[in-house]
Amino acid sequence: MTSGQALETAFTWEELQRLVPKEIDRVNGQNNSYSRLRLFGQSEKAVRVTLYRDNHAWCPYCQKVWLWLEWKQIPYKIKKVTMRCYGNKETWYRRLVPSGMLPALEIDDQLITESDFILLALENIFGPLGLPLEDHRAIELRQLERQLFGAWCRWLCSPALTRGQEIKRKEQFQALAKKMEAEFLQTKGAWLDPSHNSADFLIPGSSDVVFIPYLERMNASLAYYKGFNLRKEHPLINVWFQSLEKLAVYRGTQSDFHTHAHDLPPQMGGCWVDNNPSQEQFSKAIDIGEGLGEMETSFSATHKEINNTDEEIALGRVFKHRHRIKEINPIGEKLFDQPLRAVLTRLVTGKPCSPDKGSASGLRYLRDRISVPRDMPLLSARKLRKAIEETASLDGPTQGLPLPVRHRMDQNPKPFVN
Repeated sequence: MTSGQALETAFTWEELQRLVPKEIDRVNGQNNSYSRLRLFGQSEKAVRVTLYRDNHAWCPYCQKVWLWLEWKQIPYKIKKVTMRCYGNKETWYRRLVPSGMLPALEIDDQLITESDFILLALENIFGPLGLPLEDHRAIELRQLERQLFGAWCRWLCSPALTRGQEIKRKEQFQALAKKMEAEFLQTKGAWLDPSHNSADFLIPGSSDVVFIPYLERMNASLAYYKGFNLRKEHPLINVWFQSLEKLAVYRGTQSDFHTHAHDLPPQMGGCWVDNNPSQEQFSKAIDIGEGLGEMETSFSATHKEINNTDEEIALGRVFKHRHRIKEINPIGEKLFDQPLRAVLTRLVTGKPCSPDKGSASGLRYLRDRISVPRDMPLLSARKLRKAIEETASLDGPTQGLPLPVRHRMDQNPKPFVN
């Protein structure tokens, strides 16, 4: 805050309510993480598919099936299930899928698990998205994705015994990333496997869909834990990301670096830091909510296809869940009411609004637990995290409860689902 700048008075909930935007069309509108039903303008009678995916949209294999259904515009229902790393698996789901694995898919009363088997079954019924998954080139691309995944896991999830071992793992990962880049030269375009949609517009095919979830997670985790700028080091992969980010289907599933950096450790069995100046810079910017700009996404508000601003979307999502957000905050519901309103006032006015004293820890607790895309889209979360940090700074440097790394029970969805 500059010297002499006036502080706003926190808006009341009634004043904030008047600024809340109209709810999006979850059924026929743009892809989003809140839907329980997607129809693409068709009748509900056309629904043959039910997708079981995790509540938080953290599961990469769920994202793969989700994207495929959206790009093929197959009407489907969504039922959300708790991942073990953030809560107890629902009893009804364990009866349906005793292993508890995600995703699962029901089609014409047939239950299928494992994402590859699910995509093959969908392809057999609804036709391929780009190359058939069992085409020779598609098989080679899928094998490359697994090789890249393995190199990433070795670099990220195993402690290096020597500096030379750390460098070697980086080199092995980059060699495979360059091999992926070489594949783009064969198609002479943005996609590994270009497909045509109903408007004859080129969209990603199944082979691209297979790469998307883990490339997104590689981009985030390697920046946070290794200080590695994947987009800068591999320009053709950057072009691929930029092309994806122009598509509303992808953006509806896209997470941010903060979410991935902190949801991956319990899923992957730990992530190991390579301390270096870039890693320190990147992880700090991610943790305080500033983010890493176009390293995370090239999408900006100027590309919007809907009328609501990023700030309005964030306001609407927080307003809807305000009672639960206050109830579970460590500083208590009463003490957190005014600071939460101060954040939202800052968010919508762009002007500083002082929170009540002793609220910084509660505010930063919330900052660290915004989950993308579960709670809101990436850019909205970036604006909200920034407003929270700026508001908390007016109270002091006190941090919230640290994020756990062996589990994420602090993200248990039960208070919100119920």
